[in-house]
Amino acid sequence: MDIWSQLLGGFATAGTPINLLWAFVGCALGTAIGVLPGLGPAVTVAMLLPITGQVEPTSSMIFFAGIYYGAMYGGSTTSILLNTPGETGTMVTALEGFKMAKSGRAGAALATSAIGSFVAGTIATVLVTLFAPLLADYAVRLGPPEYFCLMLLAFTTVSAVLGNSTLRGMTALFVGLALGLIGMDQITGQVRYTGNVLELMDGIEVVLVAVGLFAVGEAFYNALYEGKSVSSLNKMTSVHMTRSEWRRSWPAWLRGTFMGFPFGTIPAGGTEIPTFLSYATERKLAAPEHKKEFGTTGAIEGVAGPEAANNAAVTGTLVPLLTLGIPTSVTTAILLSAFQNYGINPGPQLFQTSSTLVWALIASLYIGNVMLLVLNLPLVGFWVKLLRIPKPQLYAGILIFATVGVYGMRQSAFDLYLMGGLALLGVLMRRFDFPIAPVIVGLIMGPLAEAQMRNALSIGEGRWTVFIDRPMSLFLLIVVALVLVTPRLLAWHRRA
Repeated sequence: MDIWSQLLGGFATAGTPINLLWAFVGCALGTAIGVLPGLGPAVTVAMLLPITGQVEPTSSMIFFAGIYYGAMYGGSTTSILLNTPGETGTMVTALEGFKMAKSGRAGAALATSAIGSFVAGTIATVLVTLFAPLLADYAVRLGPPEYFCLMLLAFTTVSAVLGNSTLRGMTALFVGLALGLIGMDQITGQVRYTGNVLELMDGIEVVLVAVGLFAVGEAFYNALYEGKSVSSLNKMTSVHMTRSEWRRSWPAWLRGTFMGFPFGTIPAGGTEIPTFLSYATERKLAAPEHKKEFGTTGAIEGVAGPEAANNAAVTGTLVPLLTLGIPTSVTTAILLSAFQNYGINPGPQLFQTSSTLVWALIASLYIGNVMLLVLNLPLVGFWVKLLRIPKPQLYAGILIFATVGVYGMRQSAFDLYLMGGLALLGVLMRRFDFPIAPVIVGLIMGPLAEAQMRNALSIGEGRWTVFIDRPMSLFLLIVVALVLVTPRLLAWHRRA
C-alpha cells in the first residue's frame, strides 16, 4: 500500500504545470529526434546536459526521460516510411513496416507501432513501480565485493554485446576506463595521468566526453562519410487499423512487452536482442495464412511485437539505473551523469534519500506515455516533414548547441579543444566499427568500480579471495566468465 501512496505523491509532483510542460517538451523533442535518422536520445541528452544545469533536478529528469522514450516512438516513423531506423531498437520494425508502407498500409503500421508502444510502455511502467522498490530493498544488503562484481558484469556484457566484435567492445571499454582514471584519486587524493595540465586535475567531465563522442562526432562523421543522402517518402495513408489488424496486433504487443522488459532490467546491451527475438517469435507463431506476408507485403505482427519489445526494454533500463546505479544502455549512462551533475547518486539509497524525485520520475512515465500517444497518432504527417531538413543545416545547429553548452560549463577554451579531440576519436571509432557506448560506461563506472574494489580488498585485509568467499560475488564472477566464454564455445561448436 505504501508504494501506491508514494506513487500518488509522485503524480502530485509530476502533475504541476511546470513539470507537465517539461514532460511535454521532452516527449515532443524526443519524438522529433527519433524521427531524424542518425540522431538519438543519447546525442540529445548529452547535448542538452550543460544547458539544463540551472533547471531544478526533478524537472530536468522528467525532461530527459521524455526525450528517452519519445525517441523510441519517433524512430519507428522513419523505419516504416523510409526504411531508415532513427534508433537501433527500430531496426527490426523496418523489416516489415517498410514493406507494409510500400504496399499502401503505412497508416496501419504506424498505428500498431504507436498503440503498441503505449501498451508496452504502460505495462512496463507498472512493473517498474512494483519491482524497483523491492530490488532497492534487496540491493541495500550488497557489500563492496558484490558491487564490484556487478559492475564487472556490466562492463563485460555491455562490451561483449554491443558492436560486432568483443575485442573492439573491450578496447572501447578500456579507453573509457583510462579516461576515468585521469585526475585526482578519490581515496588518496593523489593527482594522476594529468600530464601536468591543470585543467585535468578535476578529471574529464562526462558531459564533455558524451557531447564530443556523440553529438560532435556524429556531425563530423556525417559530413565526412555520409554527405547528402536523399530518400523518397512513401505515400501516407490514414493512421488506423482494421478489426482484423487489431486482432492480430494485441497478442504481439503483450508478447513483445513481456519479452522486452526483462532484457531492459539486465546489463544485456540494449534493445536489439529483445526486438529480434520478438520478430522471430511472431514469425514462428503467425497463422499459416499470414506467414506468407512476412518479407513480401509486410506482416503487421512483425511491427507490433518488436515495437512493444523495444519500448518495454527502454522502460526496463530504469530499474537497474535507479536501484543499483548501473546503466544498461548508452542513454542511461548519460542519464547517470545527469544525476551526478546534481549531486545525486542512483543506487539502493535513492528511494530513501530522493524519494520525491524518483516517484515523480516514475509518475511522469505514465503521463508521458499518454502524451506520446496523443502526439504520435495525429501528428505523424508533421513529424515526417522534419525529414526534409537539409543535413548541413541540421548538423550545423548541433555543433552550435554543443559548443555553447560545453563552453558554458566552465568557460574554458581547453574544454573546446578537448571536445574537438574526442569528436575526432568518435569519428575514428565509427569509421572502424568500434562501439562508443562502452567508453561512456567505462568513464562513469570505472572510478566507482575502482573504489568498490579497494573497499572490498580493505574488508578482506588485502586478500583477493574476498570476491569468491561470498556466494553472491562468486555467482556474479561465474556469470562474467560465462558471458566471455559461451559465445566462443558456440562459435567453435558451429565450426566443428
